Amino acid sequence: MKKITSAIAMLAFVVAVSAQSKVVDTSLSQITWLGKKVTGEHTGNISLKSGSLKMDGKKLKGGEFVVDMNSITCSDIDNKDYNAKLVGHLKSDDFFGVEKHALSTLKLVTVTPNGTDYKIGGELTIKGKTHPVSFDVTQNNGVFAGKLMVDRTKYDVRYGSGKFFDNLGDKMIYDEFELSFKVVLVK
Repeated sequence: MKKITSAIAMLAFVVAVSAQSKVVDTSLSQITWLGKKVTGEHTGNISLKSGSLKMDGKKLKGGEFVVDMNSITCSDIDNKDYNAKLVGHLKSDDFFGVEKHALSTLKLVTVTPNGTDYKIGGELTIKGKTHPVSFDVTQNNGVFAGKLMVDRTKYDVRYGSGKFFDNLGDKMIYDEFELSFKVVLVK
């Protein structure tokens, strides 16, 4: 029994040592958001505050990310006043409530390899609410990329949602928004 316990402890130590935490280069990494409504769509960027990936050699094993919600921008509206109005509305309590919830997080809970790609199961926290998410990630020369679809209503972002409001007509905003990302590790 003592030998089995020692072997399990040694195996746990080897696994812990082999998986190393690598810091994400927030200046080279990028998150782009895309939100759609009946009459069109808007897109923009949001910045990582910090992040790390757990790696076993070149294999992804896990990770954690912190997103700075104050960094949200809109890239498709040229008019400065209208752009500022939209960004201000996205930061308001109608959407992400940035004053009270300045940070959002993503924790990679399960990582299933598929060649050089991965199927991720994670926990996304927005506005203090955490829900499971799943998405695919590709790995190419140390760059991790993918797309995550988020149902905003699960995070109490209900403005313009047809699930909660009647007679919105062409003012309805679709509940899912898209986050496309590229994550680069510090070299």
